[in-house]
Amino acid sequence: MDYKDYYKVLGVDKKASQDDIKKAYRKLAVKYHPDKNEGDKKAEEKFKEVNEANDVLSDPEKRKKYDEMGENWGAYQQGGAGGGQRRGGKQRSQQYYDGDEGQFSDFFESFFGGGNFGRSRGGGGRRSQMKGEDYQAETTISLTEAFHGTTRQVNLTNQKLNLKLKPGIEEGQVLRMKEKGGPGMNGGTSGDLFITIHIEPDPRFERKGNDLFFDEPLDAFTAILGGSLAAHGIDKTVNVKIPPGTDSNKVFRLKGMGMPVNGDAEKRGDGYVRVIITVPKDLSEPEREALTQIANKLK
Repeated sequence: MDYKDYYKVLGVDKKASQDDIKKAYRKLAVKYHPDKNEGDKKAEEKFKEVNEANDVLSDPEKRKKYDEMGENWGAYQQGGAGGGQRRGGKQRSQQYYDGDEGQFSDFFESFFGGGNFGRSRGGGGRRSQMKGEDYQAETTISLTEAFHGTTRQVNLTNQKLNLKLKPGIEEGQVLRMKEKGGPGMNGGTSGDLFITIHIEPDPRFERKGNDLFFDEPLDAFTAILGGSLAAHGIDKTVNVKIPPGTDSNKVFRLKGMGMPVNGDAEKRGDGYVRVIITVPKDLSEPEREALTQIANKLK
């Protein structure tokens, strides 16, 4: 039988790291997965070959054995299928795996047959099921979308997945989409997809937990005499009572005008509006004289 170059199958260098092997396998497994190539025998065989290569190279023990014996495959064959062979003065016994026909190539079976490499001895020698690899993804939304809730489409290789985000979702929150990750092996379930949510900074509102902080300009006359200020929250406007003599940077609490609580949109955080006093500009001469008289009286 011919020597199989598992590194070439995965398209990686012989010095590839485990992470490089994992990435290469994931890409090829998705490309040739039977679910996406129904009826394509070549893709099916390629999928088996990719899984076989990954089964060896992703396991440090198997990879070491493969690297040691691979260079001497011709001598290994001549040693006989049933007996041991001598290499470097040491006897190596060979064990064989009686698994599903066609599950692995003869080359693989000659190297790794038997139960010593993670296969089940029961159930007719079938390999144990393995869950697929979990995938990671990220998406970014606006604060307004986080407030109201939104839907995002996630593009994952050949899949387009719709992700529904509930109102009140927070920065850095991770959502799980079950079985939307890498394909499983030997009948195992697919891995999961974990999506990290990022929220763009908002030019008007600062979010702290479920509370929102924002500024509103307050004219000097209302600050001095008292009155009312329209505070424009993220979803509605309310009138805030301003007491006479209000200083700039005074903060007023607006109950229930913050973000919805994620998972319970009936509850909300609070809003906090900070007033920034503005001075009048472009005064007419009579207005300037009137203010000067008032100022002189206050001195």
